[in-house]
Amino acid sequence: MDLSKLNAAQREAVETLQGPVLVLAGAGTGKTRVITYRMARLLRAGVQADRILSVTFTNKAAKEMLERTKALIGASLKKRPWISTFHSLCVQVLREDISRLGYPPLFAILDRGDQESMARKVLRDIRVTEKSLKPGDLLSLIGKWKSAGLNPERAATIAEDDKESLGAMAYRRYQLALKASGSVDFDDLLLLTEQLFDTCPDVLKKNQQRFSHVQIDEYQDTNGLQFRIIESLVREHHNLCVVGDDDQSIYGWRGAEVKHILGFARTFPGAKVVRLEENYRCTDRIIDHANRLVSHNRDRHKKVLRAHKPAKEEVRFIEYPDEQLEAEKVVGEIRFLHQKKGLPLVQFAILFRTNEQPRLFESELRRQQLPYVLMGSQSFYDRKEIKDLLSYLKVIGRPDDEQSLLRIINTPARGISDAACEKLLARAVKVGVPIWNVVEPALVEKEITQKAADALRKLHGQFRRWREQFQQHPEKMDQLLRTLIEEIDYDREIERQYKDEQQQAQRKVVLQDYVNSLAEYVEKASPPTLHDYLSSIALERRDEEPDKEAMAQSDAVKLMTLHSAKGLEFPRVYMVGMEEGLLPHKRTIEGTEAEIAEERRLCYVGVTRAQESLTLTRAASRRKWGKPRPSQPSRFIMEMRGETKPNG
Repeated sequence: MDLSKLNAAQREAVETLQGPVLVLAGAGTGKTRVITYRMARLLRAGVQADRILSVTFTNKAAKEMLERTKALIGASLKKRPWISTFHSLCVQVLREDISRLGYPPLFAILDRGDQESMARKVLRDIRVTEKSLKPGDLLSLIGKWKSAGLNPERAATIAEDDKESLGAMAYRRYQLALKASGSVDFDDLLLLTEQLFDTCPDVLKKNQQRFSHVQIDEYQDTNGLQFRIIESLVREHHNLCVVGDDDQSIYGWRGAEVKHILGFARTFPGAKVVRLEENYRCTDRIIDHANRLVSHNRDRHKKVLRAHKPAKEEVRFIEYPDEQLEAEKVVGEIRFLHQKKGLPLVQFAILFRTNEQPRLFESELRRQQLPYVLMGSQSFYDRKEIKDLLSYLKVIGRPDDEQSLLRIINTPARGISDAACEKLLARAVKVGVPIWNVVEPALVEKEITQKAADALRKLHGQFRRWREQFQQHPEKMDQLLRTLIEEIDYDREIERQYKDEQQQAQRKVVLQDYVNSLAEYVEKASPPTLHDYLSSIALERRDEEPDKEAMAQSDAVKLMTLHSAKGLEFPRVYMVGMEEGLLPHKRTIEGTEAEIAEERRLCYVGVTRAQESLTLTRAASRRKWGKPRPSQPSRFIMEMRGETKPNG
């Protein structure tokens, strides 16, 4: 094993084999190399392979780590190190001793569908209707409580409202039902492992003695349960090496706590801290901007990345008049560099903060006939809200589109049950007429209720009126759609579907974005018609069908959220929508300093994805409900430029 390939800091981390070690691995500093070299070094030092535990966050990373370690050792291992995810580790622990908690050793791990079935049964048993608490909402509550390490009794004491009180009651029944069926869910794997360690000292002792050395990758992403499990395992020897970067802690919204990496030296006194600051990915100009940006966060380990690559290009900040021009110019530049300069499309990535932003870029890439792949996020037209509104427009434009009608006939809820729809459809098919024509006979035969019949008559009248309006005023289609959304009170449907206020806000932004997309069509089309619009959307959606996995490996532009981009790198990066309200996101602007700090780290992650070229763009105005509104440049732009000073 040749340590000469390591720099001084990497070598120090690899050679420190005893006691607690914190390796602060800045972006592009060779983190994976350090982890695998250190594991190989432990093996060379005589540590038995099966006494080394390395924990990662994905199965893919675990497999890669094992292969790279084998390559370094240059020999087949008689015993293998324990390289696994947190959840896989806990499965192994529980298989041996879960019977101590009253579960069978061959417990089943439920998938989401099984969980929902059990949640529905539990709610029915305690006489809670879906109006009070839906199965999906119950599972969200239970997941939140389990991630925080809370059992049903503790959850009941901290319930903040009636819904959470009902949820805590159902949580207790849910756990009893799981246990009775010999099952656990995904969150239980961590929760029950901690419970086992807390209540069975001999089980904890056995697992402590199993491992003499423990390594954790991406330590900044650990939640409270994961932290406590690892702390328990190394309590006797403290031979713990954690590798991570507090500046890349961006998963607070799913339970990760940056305090674990910030407080490592307090938790493990005498810990050695090794800073990896040699960046091998980005140019010096890109790193200068990244360093200036992240220095504005107060609570962080002090470190300054140093780049090994001199820049051939400046970091660019570009303002466009509006978001449409932003998309056109960015895609136009990519097309020029690809077609005129011969740069392969695989070099390009467009990064954005929210899932709503890529729509314009998707449209432009299609228009300019550049292949692309939307990675790690849902395509704009696949969202439920967009599918619903598109179904309304289809029924307005094509009255015989029964499939679209059935999608939204009771969305928002109008008192038309699924059973009533089935009976109406069966009758309509039998007679060979539209559903509207069989409402009266179905009512006479008592196949539907009077309430359902009244709702259907009203809806039929609305569709007739909407159809006339869209035919008479196609130049106002975006305004008519906005009026339709208000008339059917689709906001109420969102509030019914999603109880979390942040989710509600995100879904309502999707509605606004869709109105904007229709406004853009009306402006460009000559003349605009609903039929033409629906045809163009059908073609766009047909073009969305290529195999994205294959495209990810092919010569295509990558579109992804900043969260999805973590761990990746690209020669040429465009960070778009650099505006207050997008980055930092609007829900954090009035929030705590910690929330803004996480948004700043997210921006830092985006900046450090760029290897050679970084362009940051913003729109001076952005549409809201079809009308342009001025926007403010992101504070992070000024921080990167050095125009504002870091906090004390």
